[in-house]
Amino acid sequence: MTAPSMLASYINGKFIDSEHYFDNINPVDGSVISKISEANHQMIDEAVAAAKASKWAQLTVNERSILLNKVADVMREREQAFIDAEMADTGKSLFQVQTIDIPRGTANFRFFADLVKFSASESFITDTPQGTKALNYSVNKPLGVVAIISPWNLPLLLATWKIAPAMACGNSVIFKPSEETSSTAFLLAQVMDEVGIPKGAFNLVLGRGHAVGDAITSHKEIDAITFTGASATGQKIMASAAATVKPISFELGGKNSAVVFNDADIDKAVAGVARSTFTNCGQVCLCTEKVYVHRSLFSEFVNKLKQQAAAIKIGYPSDKDVFMGPLVSKVHQQKVLSYYQLAREEGAIVEHGGGVPKFGDARDSGCYIDPTILTGLDDHARINQEEIFGPVCHVSPFDDEAEVIKRVNDTPYGLAASLWTENLSRAHRVAPQIDVGLVWVNTWFLRDLRTPFGGTKLSGVGREGGQHSLAFYSEPSNICIHIDQ
Repeated sequence: MTAPSMLASYINGKFIDSEHYFDNINPVDGSVISKISEANHQMIDEAVAAAKASKWAQLTVNERSILLNKVADVMREREQAFIDAEMADTGKSLFQVQTIDIPRGTANFRFFADLVKFSASESFITDTPQGTKALNYSVNKPLGVVAIISPWNLPLLLATWKIAPAMACGNSVIFKPSEETSSTAFLLAQVMDEVGIPKGAFNLVLGRGHAVGDAITSHKEIDAITFTGASATGQKIMASAAATVKPISFELGGKNSAVVFNDADIDKAVAGVARSTFTNCGQVCLCTEKVYVHRSLFSEFVNKLKQQAAAIKIGYPSDKDVFMGPLVSKVHQQKVLSYYQLAREEGAIVEHGGGVPKFGDARDSGCYIDPTILTGLDDHARINQEEIFGPVCHVSPFDDEAEVIKRVNDTPYGLAASLWTENLSRAHRVAPQIDVGLVWVNTWFLRDLRTPFGGTKLSGVGREGGQHSLAFYSEPSNICIHIDQ
């Protein structure tokens, strides 16, 4: 099972090409991996019609659970193909793809396929003062057709994080992956086809955002939209969805902070911040871009973080011990480099990095960039207010707890933060005061799939994970039955 030279959409149980296509580029060396066939408006209409006509919602919960577990089984059997495709599309390190992205994609199907079987509904006995009795109970029904739009940074993981609960709840899906990273989406469509998922239950629509994404989000026959990506795109989708008042779930951008208190284990904190800043070349919505360090530790922390950055191995994703591959595209590389230049213009001190590494081989045609550490700017510099989405952080000193809480919250975003302290009381005291959806203490990127995940302010609308996902993808209806006396 391999991604072919032409990636096609999958609609109503069939793979369908169109007359328009564009190149899928390998960010390691700029070579063409494959051609992507771009869906047209007629194909989108056919996908929506097929989703509405699908028999998927008529299956029992157990029948859906069995099929989704079979999807996970086949994904596990085809794991190497998914690994190869993900690395080719994104340039991620083999270690990350093997240990996080692909296993989590499979785990998402298993988790939600099993969770939905044990999801309980509410029931109440109504007993009024007038002696009237009734039984009230709720039933959870699928929303119908759900549009799922996923980003390029964690292509399979974040797609299945939405597809699995949506389908487990009985919805049919229209899935549009990022045009930058469509290969694992195509492989997933092959798995759905092989397993025998009923026609129309899973539809893959490939193409670019302006050509395909806009047509999906504005489609009147789609019943709900879930999106992970940039905040500006989320705002446009929200405006489009408002016309039909359909449910939306958004996980958007972040400008995440790490706070290192004077009682932190400094070596643990340095290692943790290096990981939270430079993992996946900084292309994770949860990555740290602002670091606040108690003044008493500031100089030592910066020096040790520079040593960590200098030790990062950058190279071919498949090479042993490579931690950082390239950014996802030339366009994104230029965006991040423009912020490196902006930092200099704003007066930042470039403690480490700030440019593009040179290899003397094909990688020089790729999208590589230096891990970068900045200091010297105030909190209102653009570098400290705008999401960069690259391997860069700005480190600032602070003096007391109240000050740093105020500074961390002074941002239009509110996704995640990490606190580094050995004081348990401080951790419990400070964490609830941070205006974000997720706070880590002495760790980062540690996730339990049952817990709520999402952000505040420009970082999103709603929560995903466990029962929170099932609640979004289901519509409860209350049934009230009068009990005769």
